Amino acid sequence: MQLSEQEIVGAIRQGNERIFEEIFRKYYQSLCKYAHSILKEIDEAEEVVQQLFLTIWEKRDNLEINISLKSYLYRAVHNHCMNRIKHLKIREEYQQYATNFYDASYESVSQTVMKNELEQKIEQAIKKLPEQCRLIFKMSRFEELKYHEIAEQLELSPKTVENQIGKALKILRVELAEYLPLLIFFLN
Repeated sequence: MQLSEQEIVGAIRQGNERIFEEIFRKYYQSLCKYAHSILKEIDEAEEVVQQLFLTIWEKRDNLEINISLKSYLYRAVHNHCMNRIKHLKIREEYQQYATNFYDASYESVSQTVMKNELEQKIEQAIKKLPEQCRLIFKMSRFEELKYHEIAEQLELSPKTVENQIGKALKILRVELAEYLPLLIFFLN
Protein backbone atom coordinates (compact mmCIF):
# COMPACT_ATOMS: atom_id res chain seq x y z
CA MET A 1 0.00 0.00 0.00
CA GLN A 2 1.40 3.37 -1.11
CA LEU A 3 0.98 6.28 1.33
CA SER A 4 0.37 9.87 0.25
CA GLU A 5 2.82 12.52 1.41
CA GLN A 6 0.24 13.88 3.85
CA GLU A 7 -0.14 10.37 5.33
CA ILE A 8 3.66 10.02 5.58
CA VAL A 9 3.93 13.36 7.40
CA GLY A 10 1.04 12.35 9.66
CA ALA A 11 2.73 9.00 10.46
CA ILE A 12 6.01 10.75 11.31
CA ARG A 13 4.12 13.27 13.44
CA GLN A 14 2.59 10.33 15.37
CA GLY A 15 6.07 8.82 15.95
CA ASN A 16 6.03 5.99 13.38
CA GLU A 17 9.70 5.03 13.35
CA ARG A 18 9.39 2.64 10.41
CA ILE A 19 7.99 5.33 8.09
CA PHE A 20 10.57 7.83 9.31
CA GLU A 21 13.37 5.33 8.66
CA GLU A 22 12.05 4.66 5.14
CA ILE A 23 12.08 8.38 4.38
CA PHE A 24 15.58 8.66 5.85
CA ARG A 25 16.87 5.78 3.67
CA LYS A 26 15.10 7.07 0.57
CA TYR A 27 16.53 10.61 0.70
CA TYR A 28 19.73 10.40 2.78
CA GLN A 29 22.24 9.77 -0.04
CA SER A 30 20.80 12.30 -2.47
CA LEU A 31 20.54 14.95 0.28
CA CYS A 32 24.17 14.30 1.27
CA LYS A 33 25.26 14.78 -2.36
CA TYR A 34 23.29 18.00 -2.55
CA ALA A 35 24.78 19.28 0.72
CA HIS A 36 28.25 18.25 -0.48
CA SER A 37 27.78 20.29 -3.66
CA ILE A 38 27.22 23.34 -1.47
CA LEU A 39 29.68 22.74 1.38
CA LYS A 40 32.46 20.94 -0.57
CA GLU A 41 33.14 18.84 2.52
CA ILE A 42 31.60 15.37 2.78
CA ASP A 43 31.74 15.15 6.58
CA GLU A 44 30.06 18.53 6.94
CA ALA A 45 27.43 17.53 4.37
CA GLU A 46 26.60 14.31 6.19
CA GLU A 47 26.42 16.13 9.48
CA VAL A 48 23.98 18.69 8.05
CA VAL A 49 21.68 15.97 6.68
CA GLN A 50 21.83 13.94 9.89
CA GLN A 51 21.08 17.04 11.93
CA LEU A 52 18.12 17.81 9.69
CA PHE A 53 16.60 14.37 10.19
CA LEU A 54 17.28 14.51 13.91
CA THR A 55 15.52 17.88 14.13
CA ILE A 56 12.55 16.57 12.15
CA TRP A 57 12.25 13.61 14.51
CA GLU A 58 12.66 15.67 17.67
CA LYS A 59 10.10 18.27 16.53
CA ARG A 60 7.78 15.82 14.77
CA ASP A 61 4.78 16.88 16.90
CA ASN A 62 4.82 20.29 15.21
CA LEU A 63 5.83 19.08 11.75
CA GLU A 64 3.97 21.05 9.07
CA ILE A 65 4.88 20.45 5.43
CA ASN A 66 2.80 22.37 2.88
CA ILE A 67 4.90 21.47 -0.17
CA SER A 68 6.14 18.10 -1.39
CA LEU A 69 8.23 16.19 1.15
CA LYS A 70 11.16 16.05 -1.28
CA SER A 71 11.05 19.82 -1.86
CA TYR A 72 10.80 20.41 1.88
CA LEU A 73 13.88 18.24 2.58
CA TYR A 74 15.99 19.84 -0.15
CA ARG A 75 15.01 23.36 0.94
CA ALA A 76 15.80 22.48 4.56
CA VAL A 77 19.21 21.07 3.58
CA HIS A 78 19.93 24.19 1.52
CA ASN A 79 19.04 26.46 4.46
CA HIS A 80 21.10 24.40 6.91
CA CYS A 81 24.08 24.53 4.53
CA MET A 82 23.80 28.31 4.18
CA ASN A 83 23.64 28.67 7.96
CA ARG A 84 26.68 26.41 8.33
CA ILE A 85 28.65 28.46 5.81
CA LYS A 86 27.67 31.69 7.57
CA HIS A 87 28.62 30.21 10.95
CA LEU A 88 31.98 28.95 9.65
CA LYS A 89 32.78 32.37 8.16
CA ILE A 90 31.99 34.08 11.45
CA ARG A 91 34.09 31.54 13.35
CA GLU A 92 36.98 31.96 10.90
CA GLU A 93 36.83 35.75 11.17
CA TYR A 94 36.78 35.55 14.95
CA GLN A 95 39.72 33.14 15.00
CA GLN A 96 41.66 35.44 12.69
CA TYR A 97 40.86 38.43 14.89
CA ALA A 98 41.66 36.57 18.10
CA THR A 99 44.94 35.27 16.72
CA ASN A 100 46.04 38.72 15.59
CA PHE A 101 44.81 40.42 18.76
CA TYR A 102 46.35 37.96 21.21
CA ASP A 103 49.63 37.71 19.29
CA ALA A 104 49.91 41.50 19.22
CA SER A 105 48.97 41.81 22.91
CA TYR A 106 51.37 39.12 24.01
CA GLU A 107 54.11 40.50 21.85
CA SER A 108 53.67 44.05 23.07
CA VAL A 109 53.45 43.03 26.73
CA SER A 110 56.49 40.75 26.56
CA GLN A 111 58.43 43.31 24.53
CA THR A 112 57.57 46.04 27.02
CA VAL A 113 58.74 43.89 29.91
CA MET A 114 61.99 43.01 28.12
CA LYS A 115 62.55 46.62 27.09
CA ASN A 116 62.02 47.88 30.65
CA GLU A 117 64.38 45.26 32.02
CA LEU A 118 67.00 46.16 29.42
CA GLU A 119 66.67 49.89 30.15
CA GLN A 120 67.18 49.20 33.87
CA LYS A 121 70.30 47.13 33.17
CA ILE A 122 71.74 49.81 30.90
CA GLU A 123 71.06 52.47 33.52
CA GLN A 124 72.73 50.34 36.21
CA ALA A 125 75.73 49.67 33.96
CA ILE A 126 76.12 53.38 33.18
CA LYS A 127 76.03 54.18 36.92
CA LYS A 128 79.02 51.84 37.40
CA LEU A 129 81.19 53.96 35.08
CA PRO A 130 83.74 56.31 36.68
CA GLU A 131 82.30 59.82 37.05
CA GLN A 132 84.16 61.58 34.20
CA CYS A 133 83.75 58.57 31.92
CA ARG A 134 79.98 58.48 32.67
CA LEU A 135 79.62 62.23 32.00
CA ILE A 136 81.45 62.02 28.66
CA PHE A 137 79.49 58.90 27.62
CA LYS A 138 76.13 60.54 28.40
CA MET A 139 77.07 63.71 26.51
CA SER A 140 78.08 61.61 23.51
CA ARG A 141 75.20 59.15 23.44
CA PHE A 142 72.26 61.00 24.99
CA GLU A 143 72.99 64.60 24.09
CA GLU A 144 74.50 63.50 20.74
CA LEU A 145 77.48 65.82 21.02
CA LYS A 146 80.59 65.25 18.90
CA TYR A 147 83.91 64.49 20.55
CA HIS A 148 85.35 67.97 19.85
CA GLU A 149 82.18 69.60 21.32
CA ILE A 150 82.51 67.55 24.51
CA ALA A 151 86.22 68.38 24.66
CA GLU A 152 85.48 72.12 24.38
CA GLN A 153 82.75 72.03 27.07
CA LEU A 154 84.86 70.04 29.56
CA GLU A 155 88.15 71.69 28.57
CA LEU A 156 89.72 68.35 27.63
CA SER A 157 91.55 67.16 24.56
CA PRO A 158 89.49 65.32 21.92
CA LYS A 159 91.84 62.34 22.38
CA THR A 160 90.91 62.16 26.09
CA VAL A 161 87.22 62.21 25.19
CA GLU A 162 87.82 59.43 22.64
CA ASN A 163 89.70 57.34 25.23
CA GLN A 164 86.95 57.85 27.83
CA ILE A 165 84.25 56.75 25.33
CA GLY A 166 86.34 53.67 24.47
CA LYS A 167 86.72 52.88 28.18
CA ALA A 168 82.95 53.32 28.75
CA LEU A 169 82.06 51.05 25.84
CA LYS A 170 84.46 48.36 27.07
CA ILE A 171 82.96 48.45 30.60
CA LEU A 172 79.38 48.45 29.23
CA ARG A 173 80.14 45.48 26.94
CA VAL A 174 81.25 43.47 29.94
CA GLU A 175 78.34 44.61 32.14
CA LEU A 176 75.70 44.00 29.46
CA ALA A 177 77.16 40.87 27.83
CA GLU A 178 74.22 38.66 28.83
CA TYR A 179 71.78 41.25 27.46
CA LEU A 180 73.44 41.55 24.05
CA PRO A 181 70.73 39.43 22.30
CA LEU A 182 68.05 41.78 23.67
CA LEU A 183 70.00 44.82 22.52
CA ILE A 184 70.25 43.38 19.02
CA PHE A 185 66.53 42.49 19.07
CA PHE A 186 65.48 46.04 19.99
CA LEU A 187 67.90 47.67 17.57
CA ASN A 188 66.29 45.73 14.72
